[in-house]
Amino acid sequence: QNSNVENLPPHIIRLVYKEVTTLTADPPDGIKVFPNEEDLTDLQVTIEGPEGTPYAGGLFRMKLLLGKDFPASPPKGYFLTKIFHPNVGANGEICVNVLKRDWTAELGIRHVLLTIKCLLIHPNPESALNEEAGRLLLENYEEYAARARLLTEIHGGASGSSSGSTEAGRALASGGATPSTDPMAPGGPGGADGPMAKKHAGSPMWDSIWDSRTTT
Repeated sequence: QNSNVENLPPHIIRLVYKEVTTLTADPPDGIKVFPNEEDLTDLQVTIEGPEGTPYAGGLFRMKLLLGKDFPASPPKGYFLTKIFHPNVGANGEICVNVLKRDWTAELGIRHVLLTIKCLLIHPNPESALNEEAGRLLLENYEEYAARARLLTEIHGGASGSSSGSTEAGRALASGGATPSTDPMAPGGPGGADGPMAKKHAGSPMWDSIWDSRTTT
């Protein structure tokens, strides 16, 4: 993908740089922003799974892409970590109104990140990209939560109370390697979870993020 930096007016670039700098130094709770030094329009982000949700304990990688019409048009959001969620498509695309019809140029990147985190707490099955997750959320919440927890344990690095029944959970309990501790393992954070994940697999930035997480 080509950088959109050259397509943005200088005053917009300055505004983006200012907000990204502020977000990096003072991010919202549970969110970290990692600017792409080569492309300011490609923001790398991690979001901690909120407590009280099936995603609790997980660390989810995502990215925001600012298009050439930003801020007149909303950014595009993608989860790079595999997640079972009604509003996240197979390629990681995030479907939320603030990124579509509710967007206004006055809304900033911080608002977008907070909205996406809120989506982990309050999924919207009415605009589901993952129809199975949306159906289960409405018809069988326990099954939905179990599926979401399982993927969080495997891909997000979480160790839940039910994790002992899974291979990933047993490995976590014994201190062994899991897909989430090896960025380049199949299915791991740097593995081929999807087309968006492939592009960033094994980058030095993500290696340092996950190395610091898995060695603490």
